[in-house]
Amino acid sequence: MPAAAPLRYLQALPRGTDRPRGTLVLVHAFPLNARMWEPQLAIADHGWRVIAPQLRGVDGDQKPPARSVDEYAGDVIDLMDELGIHEAVVGGLSMGGYVTLAMFRHAPRYFLGMVLADTRPQADTPDGVEGRKRMLQLVREKGASAVANEMLPKVLSDAARRNHPDLTERVRGLVLSNSTESIAGAITAMMTRPDSTSLLSTIHCPTLILVGAEDGVTPPALSQDMQRAIGGATLVILPDAGHLSSMEQPAAFNEALAQFLGHRV
Repeated sequence: MPAAAPLRYLQALPRGTDRPRGTLVLVHAFPLNARMWEPQLAIADHGWRVIAPQLRGVDGDQKPPARSVDEYAGDVIDLMDELGIHEAVVGGLSMGGYVTLAMFRHAPRYFLGMVLADTRPQADTPDGVEGRKRMLQLVREKGASAVANEMLPKVLSDAARRNHPDLTERVRGLVLSNSTESIAGAITAMMTRPDSTSLLSTIHCPTLILVGAEDGVTPPALSQDMQRAIGGATLVILPDAGHLSSMEQPAAFNEALAQFLGHRV
């Protein structure tokens, strides 16, 4: 995995010598890493350069973990600058969506388009903050394996866990690749993130909203609310997918993404 200060990243380039049609930057979910986006690297076959940043402190990275979504956002912007990317379609899933919205808040000029997958603009509720605090205690006392056991039933649909044990183990492996410190940092970042609801009406770039029909963490109703708030946004609800829709239904996710990149951007 190549690195450009301060982040490592996955990259896929179009085949042949043609210049890419543009760049797609995809920010990963909690508590995973950039490798969750490996199925989406195939978007390069549609002529796009695909970059999947590995957020700070994740998957063995020795840098201190970020403690806010703004820090994560700044790191991704710095990576884009380092790679000479002046504009891109930027997107993320779940926590990656929080980072995407933070990037837009600070640097909207980088956005050729936006992808918001299985995410929400709202800050955590008081009950949500208490849940994060319990998760912080869990990871500090019992480590990443306890977090994996807690998260898997939430982020994967019942059908996926029942019928695709290989996917369940892949997601578990992505969680276990992260240190206690990086997981705790991400929890703190999510717990303290600002509310981005008022930001939605200022998004004027082409926007794709994706959500799994069986997402219990960020249900489709939240994505429908985002579509109404963002002028001209496209909403795709993916059947038979839970919170990690890009991993449960990669073909359908990629088809929606390719259609958006080909016809809206």
